[in-house]
Amino acid sequence: MLLAVGRIGRAHGVRGEVSVDVRTDDPAARFAPGAALGTENAGTLTVETVRTHAGRLLVRFAGIEDRTAAEELRGLLLLVDSTEIPPSGDPEEFHDHELIGLAAVATDGTALGEIVDVEHHGQDLLVLRRPSGDDALVPFVSAIVPTVDVPAGRVVLDPPAGLLD
Repeated sequence: MLLAVGRIGRAHGVRGEVSVDVRTDDPAARFAPGAALGTENAGTLTVETVRTHAGRLLVRFAGIEDRTAAEELRGLLLLVDSTEIPPSGDPEEFHDHELIGLAAVATDGTALGEIVDVEHHGQDLLVLRRPSGDDALVPFVSAIVPTVDVPAGRVVLDPPAGLLD
């Protein structure tokens, strides 16, 4: 499974740098010089230089030498293979790809749907696809998600009244 670790933003300056919207917990490893990142349709990009500027990550990729070439990359997702990401080692921490695809059940065993995505907006949110096809956002906190059992392929949800309505 390919995982997005970033999205290329606008060009910065005239020497081929781009801003990157980081979507990984370990940007130092993912965006280290020499790191190869896949894309949706532009092949593999190799990180040449990386720095921060005004709170943003600026990256220059090998072969991208000017602003015009950098602008052509805008909007591309930067991808890695999930097999390249080691387990966290903490039983209370999960990578997004470990959660996506898990069945969601209520504390009484009632099927609630499937986790189809994880969003990060200051608060981690599980995107639950309900059997009806609608999506619900579930805060990923222990009071609402008391059990995550990756080997069994399920999460147990104890949502407060109205959360899934």
